[in-house]
Amino acid sequence: MIIWSAFNFKKLDFIQCVNYFNSITTQIKIMGKFIVSKRKDGEFHFSLKASNGQIILSSQGYKTKPSCIKGVESVQKNATDDSRFEKKTASNGKIFFNLKSSNGQIIGSSQMYASDASCKKGIHSVQVNAPEAEIDDQTT
Repeated sequence: MIIWSAFNFKKLDFIQCVNYFNSITTQIKIMGKFIVSKRKDGEFHFSLKASNGQIILSSQGYKTKPSCIKGVESVQKNATDDSRFEKKTASNGKIFFNLKSSNGQIIGSSQMYASDASCKKGIHSVQVNAPEAEIDDQTT
């Protein structure tokens, strides 16, 4: 006797449920999140973390939390536009990128990358994670 038959399930119904569950879970995206925090100097700051927990973009310091949240919203708005990303090379030869707003202001900077290919992956990660990322306010 099959255990789920006691609950009025048929074997076919169970298999259909498993298939449905599998189709739903493949559609679920685990997205990144913005961490908003307060620095020791009193300024607010955000970091965008990918779903694997790695920081992929960091902000400048902001004097107020509302300005910091506006910075997050600007990242969400601008992250899907390729023209907003500017790749640069640091004096040590490592590559990084800045994300700029429509007025040209830097709203976030990446970590340093050893190769152009890694930097492109970082940009792609911001483009995928930022638009729908939740905000985790760690200042309260």
